[in-house]
Amino acid sequence: MTRIDTGALTRRRATDPGAVDGAWGARRRSVRPADGKLMIIAADHPARGALGVRGNATAMASRAELLERLAVALSRPGVDGVLGTADILEDLLLAGLLEGKMVIGSMNRGGLQGAEFEFDDRWTGYDADTLATNGLDGGKMLTRICLEDEDTARVLESTGRAVTALSRKGLMAMVEPFLSVRVAPDQVRNQLDADSVIKSIQIAAGLGATSAYTWLKLPVVAQMHRVLDSTTLPSLLLGGDPSGDPDETYRQWGEALTHPTAMGLVIGRALLYPSGGDVAQAVDAAVGLVHRGVA
Repeated sequence: MTRIDTGALTRRRATDPGAVDGAWGARRRSVRPADGKLMIIAADHPARGALGVRGNATAMASRAELLERLAVALSRPGVDGVLGTADILEDLLLAGLLEGKMVIGSMNRGGLQGAEFEFDDRWTGYDADTLATNGLDGGKMLTRICLEDEDTARVLESTGRAVTALSRKGLMAMVEPFLSVRVAPDQVRNQLDADSVIKSIQIAAGLGATSAYTWLKLPVVAQMHRVLDSTTLPSLLLGGDPSGDPDETYRQWGEALTHPTAMGLVIGRALLYPSGGDVAQAVDAAVGLVHRGVA
């Protein structure tokens, strides 16, 4: 792993909080790859209390370890950027790891995993003004749709407002929709059959005053080509909590990426905490699916 001096990060945060704004202003911005595809590393799970990977409930608890894994991932050729909350992105920024990278800020992390208010995904993170001021490339919105929960209406309204606000700044609005149900007082399940994903896409695509800057972040499910046929919006594929055979997972990603609507991957835990332990190898394999011939 690449070593990150977390003590130095803490001291700098304590003595010079203005360094964050200065570093955003001095950062070298990203350039979109020539093939138009994107390989993004996701790192916004901890802010929703989602620390588990493959049954280990505290796998992402160590910030030092997470940053080191992110440093390895971001150093690999063909990795275009990172998605995260302000705390993680600012650690990466102060460590000099965001130079030339696309940076997407996570906007709503209020629906904490396991909470009775989990469907109330309030906007507790980035807003469009801050994203634009600091030179980030867009904002991401988790948009879970539960037809039996009144909080869904507020989430849809908030997502629509955020899509509109981001579009007015010329920034990507990355919407991550799910049809979801509550299966226990402390457990929510996303419905991952093709018809449910298609319905969530149709709802999400219509949010906001314009869809000109809207991208979708979608799970890879059975009948994925039929799912992707349901939209013309650029779509990035997510990994979720990894399970099963990694080779089969990569095969599914690769097959889905052959669809013209699929514009790349946004993967977090599956690459940062791979079953074999080799972050660089896992990331390189994913990059090879997105940017053919790079890895």
